[in-house]
Amino acid sequence: MADPVPFRGGGFAPKAKRGIGAAVFIALIALVEWGTATGVISSLTLPRPSDVLAEFVSLYQSGRLWDHLLPSLSRLAVGAAFGVTAGVLIGFAIGLFSYARAGLVPLVAAIFPIPKIALLPLFVIWFGIDEASKYALIAFGTFTPTVVATYGAVDNVDRTLIRMGQSFGLSWFSIVRKIVLPGAMPGILSGLRISLAIAIILLVAAEMLGAQTGVGAYILEAGSLYDLERLFAGVAILSVLGVSVSFVIGRVERRLLRWRG
Repeated sequence: MADPVPFRGGGFAPKAKRGIGAAVFIALIALVEWGTATGVISSLTLPRPSDVLAEFVSLYQSGRLWDHLLPSLSRLAVGAAFGVTAGVLIGFAIGLFSYARAGLVPLVAAIFPIPKIALLPLFVIWFGIDEASKYALIAFGTFTPTVVATYGAVDNVDRTLIRMGQSFGLSWFSIVRKIVLPGAMPGILSGLRISLAIAIILLVAAEMLGAQTGVGAYILEAGSLYDLERLFAGVAILSVLGVSVSFVIGRVERRLLRWRG
């Protein structure tokens, strides 16, 4: 009997390899723990991961974790919501309307390369040192990459499908809703990953200026005291936050993009 022919129509679809990422992470932590315990790695350079874990547990048990984390989550949610919403709307306008493309693409290209952290003093002057300046910085930082990702995704929608919809007499709104929006969604969600990663970076920068609470303020205080255990505990919080955001976007992708198979 002939051997069965393996299926070759996967289309380069990635295969999930469970446990590999966790194994690499654990191996790296174990290597650092061994290096700091034996003196190969100086304690002035890196703290022992077990000490960082103990500091994190103490932070949680004392309740100070939520005192810093909740304000950061609030600032991230509000700022990113404004920036992403405006970015998607402007990106669709650029992708769908010629006048919007002609007028806004040069403007977006001009402001996109500007380091958003450098604008923090300007936002403080405009909006004050309170929450408004932090929201504005995060919103502005997520706005431009979302615009670029959105109108790029709209441009990459298969024009054959749009012509097919026109030939069947679909209205402009139906074509946008049934063809353009689903076709652009993978690119929009990919851009959202980048935008939210930038939002976390800007969140920390904003909280290092004039904030009494927040992960950024916690890291700044630890750094000024040269308390490496606290500093790395704050960095670990940011890392977990980034992984959590990526996980949520991944779940949204699997739910919204089930049609890709």
